[in-house]
Formats: sequence, structure tokens, C-alpha cells
Amino acid sequence: MAIEIINFDVKHAKSFYNLNIEWLKTFFHVEPYDEEVLSKPDAYIISKGGFIFFAMKDEKVVGTVALMPTDKTGILELTKMAVLPEERGQNIGQHLLQHCIDFAKTQNLKGILLYSNTKLENAIYLYRKYGFKELQLETDNPYERADIKMFLSLK
Repeated sequence: MAIEIINFDVKHAKSFYNLNIEWLKTFFHVEPYDEEVLSKPDAYIISKGGFIFFAMKDEKVVGTVALMPTDKTGILELTKMAVLPEERGQNIGQHLLQHCIDFAKTQNLKGILLYSNTKLENAIYLYRKYGFKELQLETDNPYERADIKMFLSLK
């Protein structure tokens, strides 16, 4: 079954919320910042110059990811990547990641930043495979659960 990656459409905003809430509850917990961003993706991501993508399979949202603006020009944060539990293990996250990298290159971005947690071994492996390098994690990063910061230079 082919996976199609589409741009944000408000009709899928609830899927963006539900996928990420499920993922957070499964692996961590929902932080107030998560709830705020996920409840208002247009206000926190789209209207600020960010992007949300959906992985579609048979007209159904099976995964999502966002590229959120940072305070540094030309650098977006890869965030809010989640895949339906029954669809995990089918490389959907890899498709979403590759789409974000390709998209960032077409937008002539300098790089992609992300925050993660080392307990997510498969995700960290995937990020390294795609060229992300570990950076020093600041103590005031936006996520309580983050214990690793990574960056992919596109220049």
C-alpha cells in the first residue's frame, strides 16, 4: 500500500492532535506546551511560517509530522512526528522524515533541528542514519522529556 505525504489541511487537524496525544501518552506524558500546540496547530505552527504534513494510506491519516519555526532564520524544528500504533514498523516515520528533509532543501533552509529522548532508540538511530548530529542540549529547552538535541545541516 503506497503512502502519500500531503500538506496540512484543517480537516485533518484532529488527526494531528489525536496521533500525537496517543504517542505522548504511550511513551511519555502530555506536557502543557504539547496540549497548547496540538490544540492550535494553525496558531502555533502554520501561521508562524511552519508546516504540517500527513502520511495518507487509502485516504486515511496514518502519520504526521511538523516543521516548526525557531528563533533562528532558516532553521526549522522537526517535531510532533507520530504514526498510528497499528501502522508502526512500516517505515512511515522514515517517509515523513525524508519528506521533511526534501522539503527543507526545496525551501533552501540551513538546517533542521530536533529534540528527542534517547529511550526512543529506533528514532535516534533513524535520525543518525539521515545525518543528524548531536548538539549540546540547553537546560531551558522547550520539552521536559528531551534529553538529546540533534541538527541536520543542509548547507
